[in-house]
Amino acid sequence: MLYTKIIGTGGYLPPRIVSNNDLAAQLAEQGLETSDQWITERTGIRQRHLAERGVTSSQLATQAARRALSDAGIEASDIDLIIVATSTPDHIFPSTACLVQNELGISGGAAFDVQAVCSGFVYALTTADALIKAGVASKALVIGAEVFSTILDWNDRGTCVLFGDGAGAVVLSASSEPGILAAQLKADGSQNGILCTAGNVSYGEVVGDPFLRMDGQAVFKFAVNALTQSAQDVASKAQIDLSEIDWMVPHQANVRIINFIGRKLGMPTDKIVITLDKHANTSAASVPLALDAARKDGRIKAGDTVLMQGVGGGFTWGSVLARM
Repeated sequence: MLYTKIIGTGGYLPPRIVSNNDLAAQLAEQGLETSDQWITERTGIRQRHLAERGVTSSQLATQAARRALSDAGIEASDIDLIIVATSTPDHIFPSTACLVQNELGISGGAAFDVQAVCSGFVYALTTADALIKAGVASKALVIGAEVFSTILDWNDRGTCVLFGDGAGAVVLSASSEPGILAAQLKADGSQNGILCTAGNVSYGEVVGDPFLRMDGQAVFKFAVNALTQSAQDVASKAQIDLSEIDWMVPHQANVRIINFIGRKLGMPTDKIVITLDKHANTSAASVPLALDAARKDGRIKAGDTVLMQGVGGGFTWGSVLARM
């Protein structure tokens, strides 16, 4: 039987770091009041990385991809599938994945984007797993990349303090050993208004609101309930008890959401990977960035069972259970 194994990870964050104090000073100049204490207590975020103007998702994605390829010990020419999860693509088309493919100097394999906002990486990972198991691809790059700073309203304190820019990538390989054990993807389009960027370009003009808007309380409630149930469902699908999961790598949105889900699942806090304090919510990039950080610092080891979860606008959510 054919399985899908994660054989490498990589992450990239833009060099510019903006601390909560830096951001508070910037917002004060605009007449908006906030503080490091206010942001940290409500979110767990202490800083974020912001790309310079003109830096694109494909550029961040390419950097993360190269690091993941190096970690996997393979060449770009071995890759026959690239999926990029992003809500901030370089262009309407071609896809960001095609641009990454070009930057890596390869061609021929499939390349396309997935748009599921903060669930994007989980959606892309599940899609790549299915294509590998179907024999369509043998080695894949799955990347989450975002420059959310380009769609933030910097006069909206409720959203602009939450997000950052970055990219994370994994290399997948067809394997005779179990890797990805189970996955579940869900969506509820009736909840599309609680987290959205509703603007678009039409006839050469921006139509609608081009900035990210969020109903924080509604997102919190929906995320906790949806991800708790999803974790239980995917563990049952894999015939694994929740207590057997070694690590939880959740979407890095808000530490309160993460801790609430952890308590509902009975997951010890020392088994939950949290990196949002260092890079804030990087949307589709957050899960692979956290996975990479926990592998590189030695927490997640070969053979560990890891639960990865995403939740985002759409409203979308999902879980992937994998053995490293």
